Amino acid sequence: MGRRLKSSGRISTDTGRGCPRRRSRRGQPTRTLVLGLGNPILRDDSVGLRVVRALKAELRGHDDIEVGEETHGGLRLMERLIGYDRAIIVDAIRSGAAPGTLHSLRPDSMPTQHSASAHDVGLTTALEVGRRAGARLPDDADIQLVAVEAQDTLNFGEDLTPEVEAALPAAVQAVLRALSDTRSCP
Repeated sequence: MGRRLKSSGRISTDTGRGCPRRRSRRGQPTRTLVLGLGNPILRDDSVGLRVVRALKAELRGHDDIEVGEETHGGLRLMERLIGYDRAIIVDAIRSGAAPGTLHSLRPDSMPTQHSASAHDVGLTTALEVGRRAGARLPDDADIQLVAVEAQDTLNFGEDLTPEVEAALPAAVQAVLRALSDTRSCP
């Protein structure tokens, strides 16, 4: 993991179409959370954590973007999103695609229940509960999952499988592109 992942190092504040970075519903600059999910000792399940660790240096100095890590889904993940206008969640996924494949998903298709407990819920249900309780959460259109197809999420180990390790730079770039995306600005 010791090598630095390359990226453009820039996050555009203009789409080239005259559309500046969005403002939040409060009229302030949009507060964005980039959140890596995973278990650091279950091989490929840690890919979300590894991506956001690589992004921390890239995003230093962007006061409107917080980069964090979380090991839970469901209600705890929903609580982590409170107060943000936009969220990009990075996680491992097992969909049957080739290991290392990148996926871009929205909340209604996010498999973020990180426990086997019947007491936890998926992100869509957690967001609905939070909104009904009055929590200020990002709109579903402002939540994106960058998912990396995992190969091994069951065996203990701190290393990624080779295919998932090779996908790290592309996952970092996918998050940087998502941060630059202002398509939903007015």
